[in-house]
Amino acid sequence: MNLDNLLIPAAVAGIVLVVCALLFMRRSNRPGVTRAVMIRMSRPDVALEGGITKTGSRRLTGQEFLTRFYRLNLLQKLEENLWQAGIYARIADVLLVILLMFTAGLFAGEAISGRVLISVGIGAAMASLPIVYIRMRRQRRLKAFAKQLPYALDLIKSSLEAGHTLLRGLQVVVSEFPDPMGTEFRSAIEQSRLGLPLPRALEEMLKRVPQDDLRLLVVAVRVQAEVGSSLAIILGRLSEIVRTRQRLQQQIKALTAQSKMSGILVGFLPIVMLAAFSVIQPSYTDTLFFDPAGQKILEVACVLDALAFLSIRKLLKVKY
Repeated sequence: MNLDNLLIPAAVAGIVLVVCALLFMRRSNRPGVTRAVMIRMSRPDVALEGGITKTGSRRLTGQEFLTRFYRLNLLQKLEENLWQAGIYARIADVLLVILLMFTAGLFAGEAISGRVLISVGIGAAMASLPIVYIRMRRQRRLKAFAKQLPYALDLIKSSLEAGHTLLRGLQVVVSEFPDPMGTEFRSAIEQSRLGLPLPRALEEMLKRVPQDDLRLLVVAVRVQAEVGSSLAIILGRLSEIVRTRQRLQQQIKALTAQSKMSGILVGFLPIVMLAAFSVIQPSYTDTLFFDPAGQKILEVACVLDALAFLSIRKLLKVKY
């Protein structure tokens, strides 16, 4: 393959990747506390700037088009994931990054193989990288929240036993815990100060942090507000339940670790062996890379290997 043919596509792909990184760095930085609270207090269905306006004979702007297109569940799900990941970016910016990554993948695929199908596949893989990053940030943030929750429940229980109100206990949690616990409870407190009932504010927080353990807290607060009971005792029992659930999760993770590692080895072993034979004995792999029939066999093998890897991951997910 000629090096000059690789230079221009590689340069274009590199420039696109730099632009994507700058856009994401500009939007993913944590804003000030006031702006973060105001963003989180707005509901997802009205969070887009400009809102839904009446249409006339004029053409729709890009923001109005996104607002109307927002009715699709995919965009709503993407914005929810952004909120849950703690990334304060607009949907338009994220879609722009995905489009630029797809373009970079097309250029890279054209430089590597010159085939349309492979170029589109590489472009799709590159475009999925921002989604994967958001999902990873979301998972890490939710795990951090779940890890902090038992200690926050103990602190609220101590505040209630000392004679403070529930709102004061939540304020103590905000002052003692960092993000994400402190940030989420700060948003709930600000909503309560603006007139939203505290149980409803906690329900709104549950939408931003979809944790089953947090759902137990929301139910306990709502029952206490409607029926009346000793919330300190309920929170004490709830803290024990959350710790028991987390221990069960760790046990399940330990029991399935060997199978997960086996799935990873089975998924990556063909790739490692193919790379090794390409270096040690290139004649063994020339048919796969340069013969049309071998290239089709290699494409089918890649698809089947990916499906096997995903199937093993699906089987090892324990629901309880």
